[in-house]
Amino acid sequence: MKFRDWIKTITFYEILLGMKETIKHLVHYKPITLQYPHEKKPLAENYRGMLALLRYDDGTEKCVGCDLCEAACPSRVIRVISTEVPGEPTKRYAKEYYMDMTRCLFCGLCVQACPVDALGMTREYEWAVYDKRKLHLNKEQLLAIGDRAFPVREKQLEFQHPNVAYFNVSFKDIPEKAN
Repeated sequence: MKFRDWIKTITFYEILLGMKETIKHLVHYKPITLQYPHEKKPLAENYRGMLALLRYDDGTEKCVGCDLCEAACPSRVIRVISTEVPGEPTKRYAKEYYMDMTRCLFCGLCVQACPVDALGMTREYEWAVYDKRKLHLNKEQLLAIGDRAFPVREKQLEFQHPNVAYFNVSFKDIPEKAN
């Protein structure tokens, strides 16, 4: 054994090197931990969170009960029961709308399949519950999530484009297109 190796063994050189790194970390400490309930992590721009049903600016629901979201869902999370509007056989709406969020993959295929943009992905991610039956959401709960997550609403299609009222025979109260 060389003299230098013998001195390193006696003085516990490796332990002293480790202690040096520990003290250096204590002196130049920069925390990277977020205090979660008070500080939230910034989410990515394309983050897909909880699903929500949306409304128009006058409070009517956007969902027309076409069941395309139910057909597009790979894990069969969505169940829609649709019916016709009384007195107007060309118009439909979702009478009942259910989602089992315990099985949702948050893939967004239902949002892409919706022809009237009645579904939206919120940025909510705090959905921890003690009873998973609370994650079986009905239409009223999904509309409440949509109202909370999307406060800015768009006008109905008939009012956005006045020519639609001219060609659509099911809307009798909208005036015809002026010549």
